[in-house]
This record gives sequence, C-alpha cells and structure tokens, in this order.
Amino acid sequence: MFKNIKEILKSIVSSRLFILTIVFGIMFAVLIQRIFQLQIVNGNTYLENFTLKIKKEKTIPSTRGKIYDRNGEVLAYNELAYAVTIEDNGNYSSTKEKNKALNDIIYQLINIIEANGDDIINDFNIVMDGSGNYSYTVSDTQLLRFLADIYGKANVEDLGENADNSSSEVIEYLRGEKKYDIGDNYTNEEALKIITIRFAMSANSYQKYLATTVATDVSDETVAVVMENEDVLQGVSIEEGSIRRYVDSEYFAHIIGYTGKASQEELDSLKKENDSYKQTDVVGKSGIEKYMETQLQGTKGTEQVYVDNLGKVIETDSKTEPIAGNNVQLTIDKDLQEAVYKIIEQKLAGILVSKIQNIKEYVPTSNASASDIIIPIDDVYFALIDNNVIDINHFSNENASATESAVYSKYENKKASVIASIAEQLTGSNSQAYKNLSDEMKVYVSYLVTFLTDNGIMLKSSIDTDDDTYKAWKNETISLKDYLSYAISKNWIDITKIDVEKRYADTNEIFNSLIAYVEKSLTSNAEFDKKLYKYMIKENILSGQEICLMLFDQGILKAEDTTTPSLAISAAGGAYKFIVSKIEDLEITPAQLALWPCSGSCVVTDVNTGEVLACVTYPSYDNNKFANSIDADYYNKLLNDKSYPLLNRATQQKTAPGSTFKMVTATAGLEEGVISTTEQIDDLGVFTKVEQPPKAPKCWKYTSSHMTHGKINVSEALRDSCNYFFYEVGWRLSLTSSDQYSSQTGLDKLREYATKYGLSETSGIEITESEPQITDEDSIRSSIGQGTNNFTNVQLSKYVTTVANSGTCYNLTLLDKLIDSNGNVIEDYQPTVYNTLDDIKSSTWTSIHEGMRMVVENLGAFKGIELPVAGKTGTAQEVTTKPNHALFVSYAPYDNPEVAITVQIPNGYSSTSAAEVGRDVVKYYFNLTDDSEVITGKAEELDSYVAGD
Repeated sequence: MFKNIKEILKSIVSSRLFILTIVFGIMFAVLIQRIFQLQIVNGNTYLENFTLKIKKEKTIPSTRGKIYDRNGEVLAYNELAYAVTIEDNGNYSSTKEKNKALNDIIYQLINIIEANGDDIINDFNIVMDGSGNYSYTVSDTQLLRFLADIYGKANVEDLGENADNSSSEVIEYLRGEKKYDIGDNYTNEEALKIITIRFAMSANSYQKYLATTVATDVSDETVAVVMENEDVLQGVSIEEGSIRRYVDSEYFAHIIGYTGKASQEELDSLKKENDSYKQTDVVGKSGIEKYMETQLQGTKGTEQVYVDNLGKVIETDSKTEPIAGNNVQLTIDKDLQEAVYKIIEQKLAGILVSKIQNIKEYVPTSNASASDIIIPIDDVYFALIDNNVIDINHFSNENASATESAVYSKYENKKASVIASIAEQLTGSNSQAYKNLSDEMKVYVSYLVTFLTDNGIMLKSSIDTDDDTYKAWKNETISLKDYLSYAISKNWIDITKIDVEKRYADTNEIFNSLIAYVEKSLTSNAEFDKKLYKYMIKENILSGQEICLMLFDQGILKAEDTTTPSLAISAAGGAYKFIVSKIEDLEITPAQLALWPCSGSCVVTDVNTGEVLACVTYPSYDNNKFANSIDADYYNKLLNDKSYPLLNRATQQKTAPGSTFKMVTATAGLEEGVISTTEQIDDLGVFTKVEQPPKAPKCWKYTSSHMTHGKINVSEALRDSCNYFFYEVGWRLSLTSSDQYSSQTGLDKLREYATKYGLSETSGIEITESEPQITDEDSIRSSIGQGTNNFTNVQLSKYVTTVANSGTCYNLTLLDKLIDSNGNVIEDYQPTVYNTLDDIKSSTWTSIHEGMRMVVENLGAFKGIELPVAGKTGTAQEVTTKPNHALFVSYAPYDNPEVAITVQIPNGYSSTSAAEVGRDVVKYYFNLTDDSEVITGKAEELDSYVAGD
C-alpha cells in the first residue's frame, strides 16, 4: 500500500503538470504580493499621483498682419484680449441629462457675462425685434444654407419643405426635445441666447477639447467671476487671444472690410491655397481683409500637449511657434480719406437744410422739375421714426418717459381705430372698392396685401394674372374683401399658415381664419406701426415738439446742463427750427434721416500711377462690430437702415454718367473725323434728324424762351455742356457708309471709345465692384451720357484719370506694399496699365482739356481758387419723383495733373452739389486754405449754381 502511495507521489512529482502547477503557484504568489504592495502598502500614493493623460495637438493661431495707410498710419491691428470659451467635455447618462446640464451652464454663463457689462457673441442668423418677433438676418441662398445647417442637410436641395420654414418655426424646432430641449422656464429672449451658443457648439460637432468662443474682449470682472466659478461651470474657461481692431472704422470700413468665422464655402476656397485652414479659423470676409487673406493670415504654430479627462493641459511635449502674417500698406491717405468723408457729410446736410420747409406736404406743380422738390418738415419728423433713430418699441417700456408714454397711448387709440376700419373693409357690408378708399386707408390695405404675399400667405406663384378678378383688383375696382374671398376660392391662399381649425373648412371658415390672422399680425408689426405714426404726424396727433423731446429722452440728443429740453426747443423758435438747427450742427446726420440726398462718394487717384488716394463712401458703419464675429443685432439694424450703410457707394452704386460722358463722345467724334477741333455746330435747340417734336431730344438751354448756345466748337460744347452739339456728333457717328442712320452703328462707335477709356470692365480696384454697363440703345441720347449707360464712381475715376494723363488707362489699385513682420518689403506693387490710347491725336487731347478747363472757369464754385482745375459736371435723371443724381469729374492742377477727383451724389439735385464737394477736396488736398475752413463740422449749404447738364 505504502509502495503504491509512493509510486503515485513519484509519478505526480515527476509529471510535467506538477512542475507547471508549482510555477503557476509561484507566479500567483508574486502577483498577490504585487497587488498587496500596490493597493495596500502604496495605494494612497499611487491614487494621488494617477491622472488620465491624453495626448493631443493644439493649434496656435498666428498673429494677423496689420494694415497701414500710405504714410504708415495704422488702420487695422490686433489687440490682446480675454475670451470666454466653453467645451462639451462632460459625461452624461442620457441626451436629456446632457441638454439640461448644458442649458443650465450656458444660462449661468450668459448672466455672468452680461452682469459685468459684456455681451455674448451674437452671430446667429435669427434675431428678435422690439415687438418680440423673430426674424432672419439673411435671405436667398444664405438663408437656405443656414436652414440646411439647422436641419443637418449637406445640400440645400435636401431641405424639402423645411426650405420654407419661418424663423419662428426654426426656433421652435431648436428649442424642442428633439434638439436642444430648452424648457419653458426660459424666456424667448433667454432661449434665443442659449440657442445661439448651442448652435455654435454644434458647428464644432460637440468635439471634446475643441472650445467654442462665447464672448470676446471681456472685462477683468467677467474674467474673475468665471475663474472663480470654473468648478461649477463644466467646460467653461478663460483664454487669452487677440481680436481685430480698426482705427476710425467708419471712414475705412468699406475698404478694409472685416474678419469673421470662415463659412464652408470660404473654407473650401481657402484650402485650395493653404490646406491648414480650419472651420474655426477667423478669416477676411470682405474688403482688403478678404482680398489679402492668405498674406495677412500668417502660419499657425502647433503644440503637442497632454490633457486630463476634463481637457485641461497638464504637460507640454513639444511646440512649434506660429509665424506672424505679413503687413499690407495701402495707397490710401488716412487724413485725406477722413477729410473727404466729412466734406460729403457737411454738403449733404447743407442740401437738406436748404430744401426743408415748414410745410406738411409737398405737392408739385404741373411744370415742376426734379430740382424743385421740397422736403416737408413732417417728412423729417417721420424719418426719425421710419429709420429707427427713435425707438418706438421703447414707448411701452416700464422706464419710458412721460412723453413716450403719452405718445404710446395715442398710438394705441389710433391702431385700434385703424384695425377696426380694416376689419370693416374685410367683414362689413359696405366694404369699398380700393379706388374709393381714402389715401390713408389705401396705404394700409396695400401694405396688408404686400404683407400677406411676403409672408407666403398669398401664393404669388399660384395667382393667375390673366384672371378677370385679379385684373379688377389691380385696376382698383373691387374691394379687399372681394379680392381675398376670391383668392381663397382659387387656392391662392396657403391655409396651412393661418391656423384653419377644420381640416375640410369651407371658404367662409378660411376667410374668418384669415381675418383673425390679419388682426393678430397687425397688432405686433413694426412696419405697420410706422405707417400709423406717419399719419399721426400728418394729422397732428403726434407733434413735432413730442418728436424733439423723445430725441432727448432716448439719448439721441444731449441736453445742456443750463437748460431743459423744452426750453431748448422753445429758444430755437419751435420744433421746426430746432430740428433744422440740429441738422445744421450735424447732431442729426443725413444718414440718420435717410432722406434724399443721404449718400455720396468720392474717389481721388494719382493720375500718374492709378493709385487710389481716397475711396470714400457715405454713410458707413463700424466694422469693429463685425470683427471676429458679426453682431447679429447690429447687422440687422444696418440691414433695416434706409440709408443703406453696408453699400459701398463708390464701387457698387451705378448711375448714369450724364454729361461727364461727353469726353468719350468728343473723343469718338474727333478721332472718327465726323467733327474737327475747329468746326462749329449751330445749336438749333431741338434735334429733329431722327425724331420729331414733341419726342425729339432738346438741348437743356432750349426752354420756353427758345434760347440756344448758337455756333460752338467741341471745346465750347464741353464748356457749355451743349446737348445739341453732342446729339449731332452721335448722329454723325451713327451714319453708315451709305449715309443711312443706324443707331447700332453709333452705339458700336461709342462702345469702342468707352472701352478704350476702360469703361467696359471694372476699375481694377481690389474690393467688390459692380459691373459697368455701356449703353446699348439710342445712340443720340447715349452721346450725352443717357441711354443705358451705368457706371460706378471708381469706373468714372479710371476714365477721368486716363483723360487727365492724356492716354494711359491704369487699373486702379489700393495696394502699395507687402511687408513682413520684421519690416522687410516683400513686394512693392507697381502700377498696371489696362490700355494706352497711343493713337489719339494730340489735338484731340488739347480740345478736351481746354473744354474741361473752361467748364471749371465758368463754375461759381471755383471762383477765387487760384490753382487751375479742369473738370466736367453731370446731372442724371432717374425718375421725376426723386431729385436728380449729381456728378463731377475733375483733375488738378490743369497744367501738370497730379490727382483726379470724381464725385457722385445720388439724388443730389444738381451737379452744383458734386462740384462743391470736388472744390473742397481740392482746397484740402493742395492746402489752399486752413483745414478748419473746409472741415467745419457744420452743414455747408450750396454757394454756387450750375446751369445745364
């Protein structure tokens, strides 16, 4: 037995399994000992030292290059600033929990930021107006792209029915449980702010460790409070960075442009040049900032870091420093640019002051011209409301002034009365045909139909314009009630948007729902409210005195310490004289009033290089509020500003050139040999070779007294701006080889010479510019700058610069030098020539120059100016109900040209306005007088007169 046991033990010990068991036993003992050592002996030490480490690469943005004027004055630079950021780095058990946590944190963060006087970035494309209604700040393709981003569609074509969603429907969707789940415990305004930040975070796809900027350039107080609460504000931190700053922004905004977050389209384009661009990059959005983007941007740096599970950097591994962007020096003269802007504003104010009269309404006489248009003081009062200078939404606020509250009470009475009248037209048995309504009621009814169309209730695409009832409405022979009832029966109304209660409602039920929709919509409609205020002023329900007092109440005007607003108005001689005095002092500007004229532009070029010394457009805007990210509220305000400050008048607004085109016609006539420099043409007043009276064109001097210019040559024709002379030249240019009149033949000749002067293409300037339009109809009228000629100011500047230097047509440029961050010149931009008019005879140039010199010699505006100047005035009529456009093109000195100056004043009444701006620019540029005599800070009324054009 023992022997058996011994054999068994011996077999076990000698087996491989036994040996393996012993080995595993030893290993297990070691493992137990190691675990004991780690967890029991050294457990606390290891626990304290353990941190989750994740390696990632951080991008270090480069410093954007500066922008200077030609003299080295800084126009755009970067400033160190603190930003508040938020990251989605929390851990949540559900989407609902995540939404609640993020919404609460964002809400707390917004309150902290705003409590310390700072603002969150508001670049969402939906804003809330004073009436509490949502509205888009973009339209057309931009709106569709925005909606595609909202609904997560790669292409706008995939939007389907969402393409027609209103701003309110978008907010409802984003606020709902399927998206951000923003509960009813937040107000609409609070919810919109939370949505703005949530949407910005979603643009980063909620990537952990990728921060979304909530606010920039925040105060030290905000920094302190945020840092104190970092433990409860998950993912929120303070970052040090830089923001773009613009010096004297309103003078240069249209030239320099602004920066902002790259759109997908911009990103795709930029990546073709540099694949380091990312979605979060700030890039040039317009102007020089956009044109020189890749030079200004610089090269990013990188940093290899380790972050903990909360995304905080705990260790730096390696770092590559960024390289600063290059600096751009422009051809613009900062002082000249600012001076010209002020000159234009002063002259516009002077024109307004001369045209404003203490009357309620201007009624033109049968023989009145566009230059006779008068501005009633009631139009001025209403302009302050219509252009949102006075905030009518503030009238109902708790802190409204006594005057505002009184006006609001009268407004409510007026609104109730008008809505009742509209309801009577819709429901009453005595609804009237449109033509029988009062003028006031026509305004309301017309607006109502427009409102229904603009909001998609009235389906424009479904309307049969050949329908007899539709024609009756257009002919004003049926009532609004009949028209809308018929529209419903013909399915011209989208019933899905007017809360029809029954799925299968009849026409009456739909009509009642439409009436309810109309009444509800009109009770909170800013544009409709403005029409009410207009008639309140017209009917003396709202007085000029109240308008003036509210300017003080809302801080638009500042009261002097020594007197009250009421006494100031009384001392001025009443509301009319008070308002006029404030326009004279530029305390109320032409831009604010947005009455005709309220805008203008001036371009000054070096005639020997094509360099642009000044490119001024009035009015302008503050591009600091667009830098880094667009302030949606400010942008919306600009969009609704009736003076259109976002429009670059110098490069984008086209007008007929008027008589400033006559040098083109003169060149064509002389070079084609249809006239000579000495030939005299007899001005017969009415040009009858193509058309007979009364349609035949007339010379401006041929009035009821039948006066004419008599026999004059081409230089004298330019001096007198004789239309008849140039009609004759246009006619001769239009004769075929068989002496038959052909308008197209003449148009082809005019186009040929206009093209030589560079008028067939854009000017070459590096910012956005409208395409020019050389006339394509009526060679006779086109010869004096009418027809379909349409050019921007920079295009006229290119043309006149060519005239001034006798034949070298430069591409205009804003770029002087490209300089690296160490001050080394990388590129010295040289003038580029578009065309040379080498074949133009010297006698032609002499005749044109002499004619332009005589023009200025005859201008009262230039009397007493010793420096010889040459120029040409022009007046272009668009419609008889608006003042004419005013133009002046010139160069100086006449005997040795240095600069060309072109001025356009849309609706400036006459070329006198533009000529006087040109004169003052000459005075300033050539230091012919003290600057204080040119830049007065006061309205400058016209002191001369130009006949003709």
